[in-house]
Amino acid sequence: MNRGLFVVLAAVTLDAVGIGLIMPILPGLLRDLSGHELIANQYGVLIALYALMQFIFAPIVGILSDRFGRKPVLLVSLAAAAIDYALMALSPSLWFLYVGRIVSGIASANAAVASAYIADVTPPDERGRRFGWMNACFGLGFVAGPALGGWLGEYSARAPFWLAMALNSALVLAAMVGMPARQPASAKPFDWKAVNPFASLSAALSVRTMLPLMAIFVIVQMVGQIGGVLWVIHGQDRYGWSPAISGLTLALFGILHAVVQGVLTGPVIRRLGERGAFAASVAIDAVAFVCVGLASQGWMAIAAIPLLCLGGMEQPALQALFSRQTSEERQGELQGLLASLSSLAGVISTIGVTALYAATAPSALGLVWIVGACLYLFCLPIFIRGGRRARLERGSTVA
Repeated sequence: MNRGLFVVLAAVTLDAVGIGLIMPILPGLLRDLSGHELIANQYGVLIALYALMQFIFAPIVGILSDRFGRKPVLLVSLAAAAIDYALMALSPSLWFLYVGRIVSGIASANAAVASAYIADVTPPDERGRRFGWMNACFGLGFVAGPALGGWLGEYSARAPFWLAMALNSALVLAAMVGMPARQPASAKPFDWKAVNPFASLSAALSVRTMLPLMAIFVIVQMVGQIGGVLWVIHGQDRYGWSPAISGLTLALFGILHAVVQGVLTGPVIRRLGERGAFAASVAIDAVAFVCVGLASQGWMAIAAIPLLCLGGMEQPALQALFSRQTSEERQGELQGLLASLSSLAGVISTIGVTALYAATAPSALGLVWIVGACLYLFCLPIFIRGGRRARLERGSTVA
């Protein structure tokens, strides 16, 4: 593995560590700062703000990395994240925490840079496997992040932010030394019109073979938000989990997710193909969501974690399908678009999911998970139809 790839994968891991560190303590911190016990809607708004910033800035980051190179853009985002975690650790009021989440969302748009760098240095036939590595690294971040956050949260709700700041600062130094500077993939002048997230979305929608994949991608991202948004709150409300237990369950998810993404995804995609691997993953994920929705005891929800991890193979399979339909010099723009789409779906889904949870929690705590499983039903006809269309228009690329 070359040094640049190692640094990029480390950055993805650290993004997950930063997210995981604060997840077990965020509900308690919100209760302390707001003075209210019912914080599901505020929790949803905070996460939606984070996703909204990713939607706006992911295209900018992706195109900037095409124009000026991956390394400088990655360094700036890591440094901004380190500063932001320090500000959130010092937050005296709720509005300060909101500002911190906005800056975090902007800094975390470096996922587009990581994906683009992987596409740069990887042959097309190997991209599914290396995107699986990237998701595995994200899973590894969830091993350390939530466990550390839950443990530190037992002592101080601010401590996890300081740890995240220190880790980001260390990676800035590592990237400066260990990541080789690559020539920008594009020599075109920077065009501010191209960074409009809605403009790039409109351009992608004009490619007929991309439409089914984009519709499926949005559905998958919307369903995927349910677990990230509700796992901690649902566990604390329904099973009485402490921050430490919440962190340990997320760490277990991270371990299994890393194993699935790093070990199983590549062989499964090679055996079933990208479309077959995606279809199998969706089916498994739907079953897992039903199991969590019906689980009446905490151990039942924990037992469904392996199924949730197996369902995560859908993401690298979709990324590989997208990258095959995009020219080499525009992989950064593609990954920025995907990150932007993911964030837009996250904004819509997060607000909807938390509102539905707040409305149904008194009578049906698991209903949101069942709704998520049902949303997957919309993927199958789109996917089948899209597969037929792609075979007829196999030569199309994003132009």
